[in-house]
Amino acid sequence: MLKAVLLFAVGLVCLIKGGDWFVDGATGIARRFHLPELLIGATVVSIGTTLPEVMVSTTAAIEGSSSIAYGNAIGSVICNTSLIAAITVAVKPGSVDRKALRTPVIFFFLAAAFYALIAYTTGEFTRPVGIVLLGGFVVYMIITVVQMKGSNAVAEPEDTGEKEHPAWLDILLLIVGAALIAVGARLLVDNGTIIARELGVPETVIALTFVALGTSLPELVTAITSLAKGHGALSLGNVIGANLFNLVLVSGMAVTVRPFHIPTAAVIAGHNASLVMDIPVMFAVMLLLTVPALIRGKLSRWQGVTLLCIYAGFCAIQFTL
Repeated sequence: MLKAVLLFAVGLVCLIKGGDWFVDGATGIARRFHLPELLIGATVVSIGTTLPEVMVSTTAAIEGSSSIAYGNAIGSVICNTSLIAAITVAVKPGSVDRKALRTPVIFFFLAAAFYALIAYTTGEFTRPVGIVLLGGFVVYMIITVVQMKGSNAVAEPEDTGEKEHPAWLDILLLIVGAALIAVGARLLVDNGTIIARELGVPETVIALTFVALGTSLPELVTAITSLAKGHGALSLGNVIGANLFNLVLVSGMAVTVRPFHIPTAAVIAGHNASLVMDIPVMFAVMLLLTVPALIRGKLSRWQGVTLLCIYAGFCAIQFTL
């Protein structure tokens, strides 16, 4: 028990320091190349913070745990949007770059529509489906890189008052920060589970808290760190990019490694709970977060509060299934 507590504390320190370095490196790169922070957040930062989901889902698929591989992707999207982004928006709402936001949002809903189509029509995620999802990830990255190059001519560097690091140090901070985040998340999940069991917490509660939220901790730490450093756009871009990567990269990798069917253990009124609640909630929270931002070019506190209420209700219902 003592060992688990110590490792849990180490994991927390790794997450906090890793998030700090990761945000410093990402914002340094954004300033150096005069790129919008939202684009950096939706690509480089999102890939780094999605690493735990990739590892957990792929490992689960290899071991035949399809419920974890499937639920981790959708659950992380819901958690990222209605908890992590919601906290950021509720605490410090602000304006967003609609042009930079448009591409990741469009790609997310295209990927989500394809994901839902497979779920509702066949209920089976085959290897070709996984390859299509991974292909979507590649196409998104190519288009985003092209957009970044195009933004060089018009974007102006922001005077943030922060000391500019050498290029090699920005890259090093990004890599080391991502590694610390991944290690920290793993330590928190594994040892948090051990502590919970020792304290007699039910297995279902462990799954809904430490495992589900554990893989989203990097996004949470990055969001809080970005907020504290005044980089709200980076945080929003990270959440939206991570949500897209949860569908095309995390699910794509897991399905390609080992195809699986949609889990059918949980039901609501005799119907598969994932089809009647999980997928609809995923669409609803993303629509609530992104549509007002795309229309008005800013986020409002009511969005964050509403999303937090939705997440609380979603978790409460999960406990009753």
